[in-house]
Amino acid sequence: MKKILFTGGGSSGHVSVNLALIPRFLESGWSVEYMGSETGIEKQLVTPIQHVTYYAIKTGKLRRYFDLQNLKDPFKVVNGAYQAYRLIRKSKPDVLFSKGGFVSVPVVFAAWLNKVPVIIHESDITPGLANRLCMPFADRICTTFQETAGHLKSGKARYVGAVIREEIKRGNARRGRDFCGFRTNKPVMLVMGGSLGSRAINQAVRESLTELAQTFNIVHLCGKGQLDPSLQIREYRQYEYINQELADVLAMSDVVVSRAGANSIFEFLAIRKPMLLIPLTRNQSRGDQLLNAQSFHQSGFSKVLYEEQLSAETLTAGVKELFNERRLFIDRMNDYPERDALADVFGFIKGIAKS
Repeated sequence: MKKILFTGGGSSGHVSVNLALIPRFLESGWSVEYMGSETGIEKQLVTPIQHVTYYAIKTGKLRRYFDLQNLKDPFKVVNGAYQAYRLIRKSKPDVLFSKGGFVSVPVVFAAWLNKVPVIIHESDITPGLANRLCMPFADRICTTFQETAGHLKSGKARYVGAVIREEIKRGNARRGRDFCGFRTNKPVMLVMGGSLGSRAINQAVRESLTELAQTFNIVHLCGKGQLDPSLQIREYRQYEYINQELADVLAMSDVVVSRAGANSIFEFLAIRKPMLLIPLTRNQSRGDQLLNAQSFHQSGFSKVLYEEQLSAETLTAGVKELFNERRLFIDRMNDYPERDALADVFGFIKGIAKS
């Protein structure tokens, strides 16, 4: 029996491609294992999947700012690499597929030491810090954007396009309305600030609720620990995070307000959801979401509202304008040439796996 080891975590974006691929390998009779952190969202998302073995290792966090934890984290990474090395040496996977995030660094290094072929996936136009650290130890790097190859010097890049979870396309709008308990036929506005949430977006949404609720039913995914129980509005539903019901909630949504993580926005594109993107600023990130949002805006798939201009007024205006022009965005998205990236990556991994 062939065996594949997955890694990646820290946010749902560093897990979603793995979640799309895992069922394919299980259906093909492969043994599937996953290596992630002890408390990260990857553990929450992966452990419920039957027939997948989850290994938890120590890991640090790759910060771009000063923090006293930066002094401790290198020791955690070394400890995690030692744990990963021993687990991989015992498990003997045929291939490692890494989606990125800080937990992937010790796993990729340990796989390289064990002479296990390593494939990295990069969703954004420019590689993230974790993937840049891992690239010297990788055999190949799969990319979502064609432009990404220009940012890689190794010649290892392979453009595959966006890997979309198949279940995202199987959502049911009626199930979504039943889940949320909406009793009116108002159009639905979905707000997603990323799996970790966004205080700036949450604040702007809540300050504009009274006006937005006159037009929309609103579903707000606000992030862990960011619920506001004081808000009791008939047209408003808030959740920290939605997993299994997300496809149904997306199916019933008419417009989406979101950060500009590549995995999420390509899923919105695949199911033709007009989007208002609010990318992370350069102060909050390396600027990858700004590039993602710019690419989608230039392609006519989204509107963009920069966080520096975000307020209750600009959010309300942007959402209403997007809704009024939604047919134009859907028509442009219908012209987008689809490719089966999931099948491409699945076949590519099988070809790279050591015999």
